[in-house]
Amino acid sequence: MRLLIVRHGIAIPRETPDIPDDERTLTPRGVKRFRSAARGLARIMKPPDLLLSSPLPRARQTADIAAKAWKGVKVKEEEALGGGSVQEMATALGKLPPDATVGIFGHEPGLSELLAWLLGTPHADRLTLKKGGAALLEIPGLLAEGGVLIWYAPPRLLRLAG
Repeated sequence: MRLLIVRHGIAIPRETPDIPDDERTLTPRGVKRFRSAARGLARIMKPPDLLLSSPLPRARQTADIAAKAWKGVKVKEEEALGGGSVQEMATALGKLPPDATVGIFGHEPGLSELLAWLLGTPHADRLTLKKGGAALLEIPGLLAEGGVLIWYAPPRLLRLAG
């Protein structure tokens, strides 16, 4: 499996009055910046077979923007990406075909924890994705056996590629 891990774009701040965390969306700046980053993603890699997104609006918006950049890749919501444990995310990913290329869209700290687990390191804090950043892994066998990091890109680099 090839696994693209993407953190959602810039969202309304967590402390914003009258907006619960589960309802925060991307800001206009976040939409604009991630559109550019998504164009970069589309230039540097072929369209994934499937995009899985956290059901929270900011991640789903980010996934939808990426889907458009890849000319209509399907987006499916996955509850585990909305704050599930590494094991819950791995269980969801383990149900997918082993030869698939899959993009997942979610949140910190879960994504960096998943990335660290797949790379066999306890140092998730060193792998934190910036908002709109991405990493691509090759997972040659079972998820529990880990994978190899192909690339790790901050959002600025993706925007430059776009």
